[in-house]
Amino acid sequence: MAVLDVKFELDNIAPGGHVGLIALATDYNSESDLRRILPKGVEVFTNRVLNANPVTIGNLRAMSGDITRAAAGILPGHGVDVMIYGCTSGTAAIGETEVNAKIQAAQPGIPCTNPIAAASAALEAFGARKISVLTPYIDSVNIELAGRFRERGFQILNIDGFGMEDDIEMTRLPLAAISEGAMQVCDPNADALFISCTAIRAAAVAQDLESRLKKPVITSNQALAWHCLRLLNDDFSVSGYGSLFGLGPNGSPL
Repeated sequence: MAVLDVKFELDNIAPGGHVGLIALATDYNSESDLRRILPKGVEVFTNRVLNANPVTIGNLRAMSGDITRAAAGILPGHGVDVMIYGCTSGTAAIGETEVNAKIQAAQPGIPCTNPIAAASAALEAFGARKISVLTPYIDSVNIELAGRFRERGFQILNIDGFGMEDDIEMTRLPLAAISEGAMQVCDPNADALFISCTAIRAAAVAQDLESRLKKPVITSNQALAWHCLRLLNDDFSVSGYGSLFGLGPNGSPL
């Protein structure tokens, strides 16, 4: 039997870039959000890190030991162009330095991002320093998260959450509840509002909230998509997810 001569087209599967996502085992939302937001040609390849509910500082820190294993399982032998650790509260609890080191152990030299790094870059692109923060978390997680942004030089005017401890329940938060919470939490003196958590569907309401609040609204998954595209140096067009996608890395219009 003759063997057919085939010219393989692996590069055409994701001509805009290969994005590796380390998602939580309990995450219902981040993969879907990123695939909705990222432009055609940029593909997301996912592996999941072991985690456990409830969402407490102890359980979030416990994920650290599985990050390298999860990173190594994303396109082994082929590699990706950007790696994401897809948990905002987990990044806050573990620390960005440790998260990046764990990923680099499996994917050396690959640019890495996480929701805190991505949101910080987005806020800086807007020149925003005074921030209001809405989260789904309990108070102890909010305290840790606020501390990470303060370490980066942001002034956290206020931070409030829905007091939730179940990652799956966070995805079930109605969009109307997220919008109402955002309107209540956002301080009139804030330069921007950050809505934390890759598990909640806040990216879907970011643009509407901006029109109501008259200021930038950054969400975890929206910021991750934008930051990935910046790291890919991708000439992209994204609409429907807020004014962030109209900005370059230094706040200049694209």
